[in-house]
Amino acid sequence: MTGSPDPALAFPFLGGRPCLDFVATLGKRHATPLERIPDPDALSRWFTEAGLAAGENQVRVTARELAEARLLREAMYRLLHASMAGGAGDPADVVRVNAVAAQPDLAPQLGPAPWAARSPARAALSTVARDAVLLVRGPLLERVKECGNPDCSLLFLDDSQSRRRRWCSMDRCGNLAKIAGYRSRSRAASAP
Repeated sequence: MTGSPDPALAFPFLGGRPCLDFVATLGKRHATPLERIPDPDALSRWFTEAGLAAGENQVRVTARELAEARLLREAMYRLLHASMAGGAGDPADVVRVNAVAAQPDLAPQLGPAPWAARSPARAALSTVARDAVLLVRGPLLERVKECGNPDCSLLFLDDSQSRRRRWCSMDRCGNLAKIAGYRSRSRAASAP
Protein backbone atom coordinates (compact mmCIF):
# COMPACT_ATOMS: atom_id res chain seq x y z
CA MET A 1 0.00 0.00 0.00
CA THR A 2 1.74 3.14 -1.17
CA GLY A 3 1.24 6.47 -2.83
CA SER A 4 -1.95 7.78 -1.23
CA PRO A 5 -1.74 11.09 0.62
CA ASP A 6 -4.48 9.84 2.99
CA PRO A 7 -3.57 6.50 4.64
CA ALA A 8 -7.26 5.51 4.75
CA LEU A 9 -7.35 5.72 0.95
CA ALA A 10 -4.24 3.58 0.43
CA PHE A 11 -4.91 0.63 -1.85
CA PRO A 12 -4.85 -2.77 -0.16
CA PHE A 13 -3.24 -5.24 -2.54
CA LEU A 14 -4.17 -8.27 -0.46
CA GLY A 15 -6.57 -10.14 -2.74
CA GLY A 16 -4.04 -12.24 -4.60
CA ARG A 17 -5.62 -11.43 -7.98
CA PRO A 18 -5.99 -8.11 -9.87
CA CYS A 19 -9.78 -8.40 -9.96
CA LEU A 20 -9.97 -8.92 -6.18
CA ASP A 21 -7.62 -5.99 -5.58
CA PHE A 22 -9.74 -3.83 -7.86
CA VAL A 23 -12.94 -4.79 -6.02
CA ALA A 24 -11.14 -3.64 -2.84
CA THR A 25 -11.07 -0.06 -4.13
CA LEU A 26 -14.40 0.22 -2.32
CA GLY A 27 -13.66 -0.69 1.26
CA LYS A 28 -15.77 -1.33 4.35
CA ARG A 29 -18.79 -2.36 2.28
CA HIS A 30 -20.62 -3.66 5.38
CA ALA A 31 -20.09 -0.47 7.38
CA THR A 32 -19.65 3.04 5.99
CA PRO A 33 -18.24 2.43 2.49
CA LEU A 34 -14.81 3.88 1.81
CA GLU A 35 -14.30 4.98 -1.81
CA ARG A 36 -10.61 4.66 -2.63
CA ILE A 37 -11.00 5.87 -6.23
CA PRO A 38 -12.87 9.14 -5.65
CA ASP A 39 -11.44 10.81 -8.76
CA PRO A 40 -9.67 9.98 -12.04
CA ASP A 41 -6.23 10.61 -10.50
CA ALA A 42 -6.87 7.96 -7.85
CA LEU A 43 -7.83 5.40 -10.50
CA SER A 44 -4.69 6.31 -12.43
CA ARG A 45 -2.67 5.77 -9.25
CA TRP A 46 -4.35 2.37 -8.75
CA PHE A 47 -3.36 1.30 -12.29
CA THR A 48 0.24 2.28 -11.53
CA GLU A 49 0.39 0.61 -8.12
CA ALA A 50 -1.29 -2.53 -9.52
CA GLY A 51 1.40 -2.76 -12.22
CA LEU A 52 -1.04 -2.05 -15.03
CA ALA A 53 0.57 1.18 -16.19
CA ALA A 54 3.36 1.33 -18.76
CA GLY A 55 6.54 1.87 -16.78
CA GLU A 56 6.49 5.00 -14.67
CA ASN A 57 3.97 6.74 -16.93
CA GLN A 58 0.63 7.58 -15.33
CA VAL A 59 -2.45 6.44 -17.24
CA ARG A 60 -4.69 9.38 -18.06
CA VAL A 61 -8.21 8.62 -16.84
CA THR A 62 -11.29 10.61 -17.81
CA ALA A 63 -14.34 11.16 -15.62
CA ARG A 64 -16.29 8.84 -17.91
CA GLU A 65 -13.67 6.08 -17.58
CA LEU A 66 -13.81 6.50 -13.79
CA ALA A 67 -17.61 6.07 -13.85
CA GLU A 68 -17.27 2.99 -16.08
CA ALA A 69 -14.58 1.58 -13.77
CA ARG A 70 -16.84 1.93 -10.73
CA LEU A 71 -19.72 0.23 -12.56
CA LEU A 72 -17.38 -2.59 -13.56
CA ARG A 73 -16.05 -2.89 -10.01
CA GLU A 74 -19.53 -3.26 -8.54
CA ALA A 75 -20.63 -5.72 -11.23
CA MET A 76 -17.52 -7.81 -10.54
CA TYR A 77 -18.15 -7.69 -6.77
CA ARG A 78 -21.75 -8.88 -7.13
CA LEU A 79 -20.74 -11.52 -9.67
CA LEU A 80 -17.93 -12.82 -7.46
CA HIS A 81 -20.23 -12.97 -4.44
CA ALA A 82 -22.93 -14.80 -6.39
CA SER A 83 -20.38 -17.22 -7.82
CA MET A 84 -18.85 -17.87 -4.39
CA ALA A 85 -22.34 -18.87 -3.22
CA GLY A 86 -22.81 -21.17 -6.22
CA GLY A 87 -25.07 -18.81 -8.19
CA ALA A 88 -24.82 -17.50 -11.72
CA GLY A 89 -25.02 -13.81 -10.89
CA ASP A 90 -27.24 -11.08 -12.25
CA PRO A 91 -27.37 -11.27 -16.07
CA ALA A 92 -26.72 -7.51 -16.31
CA ASP A 93 -23.51 -7.92 -14.30
CA VAL A 94 -22.43 -10.83 -16.52
CA VAL A 95 -23.06 -8.70 -19.62
CA ARG A 96 -21.09 -5.75 -18.20
CA VAL A 97 -18.08 -7.85 -17.14
CA ASN A 98 -18.08 -9.77 -20.44
CA ALA A 99 -18.33 -6.54 -22.47
CA VAL A 100 -15.33 -5.00 -20.73
CA ALA A 101 -13.36 -8.27 -20.88
CA ALA A 102 -14.00 -8.45 -24.66
CA GLN A 103 -12.24 -5.12 -25.26
CA PRO A 104 -8.54 -5.08 -26.18
CA ASP A 105 -6.48 -5.61 -23.05
CA LEU A 106 -2.93 -4.65 -22.16
CA ALA A 107 -0.32 -6.21 -24.42
CA PRO A 108 2.80 -7.31 -22.55
CA GLN A 109 6.03 -5.83 -23.89
CA LEU A 110 9.74 -6.48 -23.38
CA GLY A 111 11.76 -3.43 -22.42
CA PRO A 112 11.23 -0.54 -20.03
CA ALA A 113 7.44 -0.32 -20.54
CA PRO A 114 5.82 -3.64 -19.53
CA TRP A 115 2.50 -2.88 -21.23
CA ALA A 116 1.23 -1.26 -24.41
CA ALA A 117 -2.29 -0.21 -25.39
CA ARG A 118 -4.03 2.29 -27.63
CA SER A 119 -6.42 3.25 -24.79
CA PRO A 120 -4.50 2.44 -21.59
CA ALA A 121 -7.33 3.01 -19.07
CA ARG A 122 -9.83 0.89 -20.99
CA ALA A 123 -7.19 -1.77 -21.67
CA ALA A 124 -6.29 -1.94 -17.96
CA LEU A 125 -9.98 -2.36 -17.08
CA SER A 126 -10.28 -5.07 -19.73
CA THR A 127 -7.31 -6.87 -18.19
CA VAL A 128 -8.98 -6.72 -14.76
CA ALA A 129 -12.33 -7.90 -16.17
CA ARG A 130 -10.63 -10.83 -17.94
CA ASP A 131 -9.02 -11.78 -14.66
CA ALA A 132 -12.49 -11.83 -13.04
CA VAL A 133 -13.87 -14.04 -15.83
CA LEU A 134 -10.97 -16.46 -15.48
CA LEU A 135 -11.38 -16.56 -11.70
CA VAL A 136 -15.15 -17.13 -11.79
CA ARG A 137 -14.85 -19.85 -14.44
CA GLY A 138 -11.78 -21.53 -12.98
CA PRO A 139 -10.89 -23.87 -10.14
CA LEU A 140 -9.56 -21.10 -7.87
CA LEU A 141 -13.04 -19.69 -7.24
CA GLU A 142 -13.56 -22.14 -4.38
CA ARG A 143 -10.56 -20.53 -2.64
CA VAL A 144 -11.98 -16.97 -2.75
CA LYS A 145 -13.13 -15.83 0.67
CA GLU A 146 -14.35 -12.69 2.35
CA CYS A 147 -12.40 -11.39 5.33
CA GLY A 148 -13.75 -12.62 8.67
CA ASN A 149 -13.57 -9.14 10.19
CA PRO A 150 -17.18 -7.84 10.18
CA ASP A 151 -15.91 -4.30 9.48
CA CYS A 152 -13.86 -5.46 6.48
CA SER A 153 -15.26 -6.60 3.16
CA LEU A 154 -12.10 -7.51 1.28
CA LEU A 155 -12.20 -10.61 -0.88
CA PHE A 156 -9.02 -12.65 -1.06
CA LEU A 157 -7.65 -15.82 -2.56
CA ASP A 158 -6.87 -18.25 0.26
CA ASP A 159 -3.44 -19.54 -0.66
CA SER A 160 -2.74 -21.04 2.77
CA GLN A 161 -1.75 -24.69 2.89
CA SER A 162 -4.70 -25.67 5.09
CA ARG A 163 -7.20 -23.46 3.20
CA ARG A 164 -8.43 -22.15 6.56
CA ARG A 165 -7.33 -18.52 6.27
CA ARG A 166 -9.94 -16.19 7.78
CA TRP A 167 -8.48 -12.70 7.39
CA CYS A 168 -7.53 -10.58 4.42
CA SER A 169 -4.24 -10.05 6.26
CA MET A 170 -2.92 -10.88 9.70
CA ASP A 171 -1.39 -7.39 9.81
CA ARG A 172 -4.76 -5.76 9.16
CA CYS A 173 -7.70 -7.74 10.43
CA GLY A 174 -6.13 -10.82 11.99
CA ASN A 175 -4.28 -8.86 14.66
CA LEU A 176 -7.38 -6.76 15.39
CA ALA A 177 -9.35 -9.96 15.96
CA LYS A 178 -6.62 -11.39 18.21
CA ILE A 179 -6.52 -8.18 20.27
CA ALA A 180 -10.32 -8.10 20.57
CA GLY A 181 -10.36 -11.77 21.63
CA TYR A 182 -7.64 -11.19 24.21
CA ARG A 183 -9.47 -8.18 25.67
CA SER A 184 -12.73 -10.12 25.78
CA ARG A 185 -11.08 -13.04 27.57
CA SER A 186 -9.32 -10.66 29.99
CA ARG A 187 -12.60 -8.92 30.84
CA ALA A 188 -14.34 -12.27 31.33
CA ALA A 189 -11.54 -13.55 33.57
CA SER A 190 -11.55 -10.42 35.74
CA ALA A 191 -15.35 -10.28 36.08
CA PRO A 192 -16.67 -11.47 39.46
